[in-house]
Order: sequence, then structure tokens, then C-alpha cells
Amino acid sequence: MSGGRDPGLQPERTRLSWRRMMLALTVVTALAVRLASTGGTGGALAAGVAVLVWGALLMLCWPRGTGTGPARTGGRTLPLVALGTVTLASLGVLLALRGLW
Repeated sequence: MSGGRDPGLQPERTRLSWRRMMLALTVVTALAVRLASTGGTGGALAAGVAVLVWGALLMLCWPRGTGTGPARTGGRTLPLVALGTVTLASLGVLLALRGLW
């Protein structure tokens, strides 16, 4: 056995995982914009925040999802993606609660 590492299908699974996350973020953003569209000025602000966070996350995830970016980014990508995901989730919860009352 040679000393080299055989990654097998791991790089492809990683790319597919990042693509699934980008798709999920797109769906959540579309739903947030739809919920916020009836909220007047506050809704427009919430929709704008959702779209801005989605754009920032897409810029972070796109290179990894397409395989064109570096495999390692010094540990900066995952915390930023987690923060953006929590922001979108919180916005979604607030919009859903606003819709219940």
C-alpha cells in the first residue's frame, strides 16, 4: 500500500452536502420573503435582511459546493455559515409568530 490517501467519494459527498445546504437556504429565504411581503415596512425590512444574509451565505458556500474553492479556508467558513443560518432561522420564527397573532 502506498502512503498516499485515497479520498474515494468523499469530495463528491462534501460538494453535494454544500449544494443541499445552498438549496435549503434558498427555500428558507423565499419563504421568509413571502411571509414578510404582507408586513408593510417591517416586512420589507425583514425580507431585505433575509435576502442580504442569503446572498452572503451563497457567496461563502458557492465555491465549496461547486468544487472551485479551496478545501480549507482557515476555519472561517463554518462559523459564518452557522451564524447566517441561525439569523435566517430566527427571522423565520419571528415571522411565523407574527403570522400567528
